[in-house]
Amino acid sequence: MRGFEPAFGLVKDAIRAASESRGFAVARLLTHWAEVAGPEMAAKTRPVKISYGKGGMGATLTLLVKATEAPMVQMALPVLKERVNAVYGYNAISHIHLTQTAATGFAEGQAEFAPAPRASPKPDPAVRTRAQETTAGVADPGLRSALEQLAQNILTRRA
Repeated sequence: MRGFEPAFGLVKDAIRAASESRGFAVARLLTHWAEVAGPEMAAKTRPVKISYGKGGMGATLTLLVKATEAPMVQMALPVLKERVNAVYGYNAISHIHLTQTAATGFAEGQAEFAPAPRASPKPDPAVRTRAQETTAGVADPGLRSALEQLAQNILTRRA
């Protein structure tokens, strides 16, 4: 017995075999895509496969991207190619091919893109007070909180 092992050590060989079958010799490109591409680019893209030419030099990285984001991603490809090649340590990727898809991809959960986080505005103190007054008679705290939120949404709604 070697005691406790990191979880990755137990599945390392299985992950390597699965990633190599799709052309990813460096599994880090898949497992740490947000670090490699950057958070903004990772929210817009997903690496699908790496294909190598007949000579073995100059691989093509295929990325899945939403059709609405494709023009912006296309403009950022030179920077993205440099970041990906930095993972390999040499110019392994000579071309990046974009495959456009719908926001949820072709199969359930296959290419789901995370939505951009929304900043919720702070409610007006007068609206909050009015919502609390409206729900003051509700005894259940969970229900009262939900009704207060509903009242705030109704009171701040634009007609």
